[in-house]
Amino acid sequence: MSDALSAPGGPPAAPADGQPGQPARSGGSAALGWILTIGLNVVAPIITYNTLTENHGWSEFTALLAGSVWPVLDSAIMVAWRRKVDEFAVVTLVFLVITALVSLIGAHTARALLIKDSGVTGLFGLLCLVTLLAPRPLMFYFGRKFATDGTPASTAWWNGMWQFEGFRSTMRTMTLVWGVAYVAEALVRIGLAYTLSTATMVTLSPLMIYGVLGVLGVWTAWFGKRRAAEGARRQAEDQAAAAAGAAAGAGAGTGA
Repeated sequence: MSDALSAPGGPPAAPADGQPGQPARSGGSAALGWILTIGLNVVAPIITYNTLTENHGWSEFTALLAGSVWPVLDSAIMVAWRRKVDEFAVVTLVFLVITALVSLIGAHTARALLIKDSGVTGLFGLLCLVTLLAPRPLMFYFGRKFATDGTPASTAWWNGMWQFEGFRSTMRTMTLVWGVAYVAEALVRIGLAYTLSTATMVTLSPLMIYGVLGVLGVWTAWFGKRRAAEGARRQAEDQAAAAAGAAAGAGAGTGA
């Protein structure tokens, strides 16, 4: 598989297994896409939640609901800019709504809030696993979000990669690993919420969330490069075998 998870705006990955090379990406478009995605789906909801709850006395539910407006805005911008719905923003919005609903109907205790956070990451892991039964797994859409600049040529290249078995296998493996990791992380964090003090978990819980995310990010980059290298090696071996076969055939013809 091509290095599907190379940095935005970086050089196109070398093709492997007969796969088409990635078209050159617009650095400005890729950077703007990343800024909008991270800013509107991650930073803005967090700032909104903290500001409204800590400085204005809003309830957790209403603050989370207000923060969910930002992913909607991101989706609207992407539809207007690129004429397509952005799956990353949709998934973020879904989980913000789930979190708000859980906050509304759940018990309002410190432990309940800690368990709620674990439930959200656990639901994300389950979503990853469920999409393995879908035509395309969740990491295919996340990969398209972060490995392309959103232009028609770049998006068409990514979509076209699905025809290659190696690419499909890589996307499904990544989705499986992310799903299992987040389900396991949620179960461990729920168990710790019942055994450790609230003060300890307030510090430990975000460390676990971002620690698992960091490990998965590093593994994903390593795994994508490894698959790309394996594909390039298989391609070289196939070319060598074909050349040897052609040489043998030519030799046999000369001997005859």
